[in-house]
Amino acid sequence: MIKKIFFILTIFQSSILYSYENKIIIASTTSTYDSGLLTYLNKNFENKFNINVQVLALGTGQAIRIAKGGNAELLLVHHIDSENEFIKDGFGIKRYNLMYNDYILVGPKDDNNKCYKIETKLKNIYDNKFIFISRGDDSGTHKKELELWQSISLEHEIFDSWYYKVGQGMGNTLLITNEKKGYTLVDRGTWISFKRKTNLKIICEQLPPLKNQYGLILVNPKINSNLNAEGAIKYVNWLISDNGKELINNFKVNNEQLFFYNYK
Repeated sequence: MIKKIFFILTIFQSSILYSYENKIIIASTTSTYDSGLLTYLNKNFENKFNINVQVLALGTGQAIRIAKGGNAELLLVHHIDSENEFIKDGFGIKRYNLMYNDYILVGPKDDNNKCYKIETKLKNIYDNKFIFISRGDDSGTHKKELELWQSISLEHEIFDSWYYKVGQGMGNTLLITNEKKGYTLVDRGTWISFKRKTNLKIICEQLPPLKNQYGLILVNPKINSNLNAEGAIKYVNWLISDNGKELINNFKVNNEQLFFYNYK
């Protein structure tokens, strides 16, 4: 009886260890998760390698802080300066240009003025004090928005009641923008996936400053000895392979491609 109990306990402990060793965590921007892309990719990876993938869907700033604390094996975000700083400071081993889509400025449906330059449109919003909804959450999209204001020598700190900093994710930011018939910056993947946009339309798109590049970073396992570096490397090699390329490029919502693989 004692031998039997010992055998069962051994199997149970081995099962826990196996489960632990075959799990990786990705700290990711919300757009890759909310769009359904990561669920789609991870299911394919898990079926192939029997490694469970957990996603912490956060704004880019929060995701980076999670990774710096050694609580994720991989980082998938979209703010190149922050990513390079993460590598430079020794938190990441290597960064991979993985895929891109673009940012778009959306706004009220009764805005019929053609957008030739995003900078000109933002200046027009500022001059007329049109309602603008900012994520205000240190996400990649928020960082990009602030860079665009700075490109026309405007600092958001001086903005008054027309400028709303909501401190929320992209979905809730779009809900508020739709309700107030204002303007906001959003990545195209989230826009395509978002359904409650009856008062909004695309105002500015396909302009050079609006490219949205995503980077995949392998977190330095020296930060936390419990990180599953082997599983993370398998995930990276799989995702940058032709298999990953095919899956990313074939992922569509409403028959529209959301992300474009561009690993070199």
